[in-house]
Amino acid sequence: MTAPSRLEKSAVSPRAWSMLGIGVAAQAAGTVFVSTPAFLIPLLHSEHGLSLAQAGTLAAAPTFGMVLTLVAWGALADRFGEKWVISIGLALTALAALAATTTDNYALLGITFLLGGMAAASTNAASGRVVVGWFPKDRRGLAMGIRQMSQPLGVTIASVTIPTLAAHTGIGSAVALSVALNGLLALICAVALVNPPRPAVTAAPVASVNPYRSNWFLWRIHIVSALLVFPQFTLSTFGLVWLISEQHWDAAPAGILIGVSQFVGALGRIVVGMWSDRAGSRVGPLRLVSISAAVVMLAMAAADATPWGIPALILLLATTVSVADNGLAFTSVAEAAGPQWQGKALGAQNTGQFIAASAVGPVVGALIGIVGYPIAFAIVAAFPAAAIPLVPSRDRDIST
Repeated sequence: MTAPSRLEKSAVSPRAWSMLGIGVAAQAAGTVFVSTPAFLIPLLHSEHGLSLAQAGTLAAAPTFGMVLTLVAWGALADRFGEKWVISIGLALTALAALAATTTDNYALLGITFLLGGMAAASTNAASGRVVVGWFPKDRRGLAMGIRQMSQPLGVTIASVTIPTLAAHTGIGSAVALSVALNGLLALICAVALVNPPRPAVTAAPVASVNPYRSNWFLWRIHIVSALLVFPQFTLSTFGLVWLISEQHWDAAPAGILIGVSQFVGALGRIVVGMWSDRAGSRVGPLRLVSISAAVVMLAMAAADATPWGIPALILLLATTVSVADNGLAFTSVAEAAGPQWQGKALGAQNTGQFIAASAVGPVVGALIGIVGYPIAFAIVAAFPAAAIPLVPSRDRDIST
């Protein structure tokens, strides 16, 4: 059979699109739980007497939990399949959220958030396997771009609901939303999610070889992705306060602009994924995104010298560019790892990104305090610049 040309895309079954939809919903539900404590910080600080450091530590607990278990969940997905890994992980997330609703002790609350994050990590590695397994190579960029929308979707749901629920009905009621969402999605996945077909190991012996030992491709993609986390989380962490303190915006319109930029960035992931499908390459677009990320961070450094309104447009563009690499890198990792290593490799990919993300707040925050926003943004531009020569020159695909 002749392979389809780039203009003649492979057919995708309705089941594949259904599995993608379930995967997006599952990861979005897990993201709601992981994001919940961050949106409780104002209430915990102003009405419950926690310092910002204490509330911030509580908010970081789910993310730290995810770092501990991402690779393990990926290994389980490689061994047993995606269906039960996602279903059991979401059920455990719901149980952790339920436990969080029953305690007023902040230490115990932190433990439940930690355990819930450990469970919620199941969807991050396993849902990526679903995309690679159900979609042909020339449609995976699009599919992974859609899958990568699950995180901003979950954050959006949490940002709209959690502060209001917490303010009017208490922390327990706010966390109860995650009990309902994760419990429901655990049931849906257990009933409706279908593992993608896998090639037999004997039919594809190369897939069982450790891809981390055979060459440096995966290591390079992991490092590139970690470097590209710095502009992404710099903008998501400090973009709002930059608008308010440096550009003199009111809090409400500044918050709206940040929300719009996150939405546009999510759409940008889909566009870049489609671009990589049409180009027949992941690493080519990834290199251009790395170059663009360095350029837009330099533009952010110079934004203060531009007329009113231009800085907001620069922030919107920079945010869109800074998140564009996520789907490309995930697709590239999954394809290069092969069926027997996809879960572990995607877990490692997420782990490296979360570790890098955890460094952005204190490192960039200290830089801003010492040298100010423009120079700090210029220094951050060095991270995507360093990623450019590390992007592999050609793709590696043993996924089929």
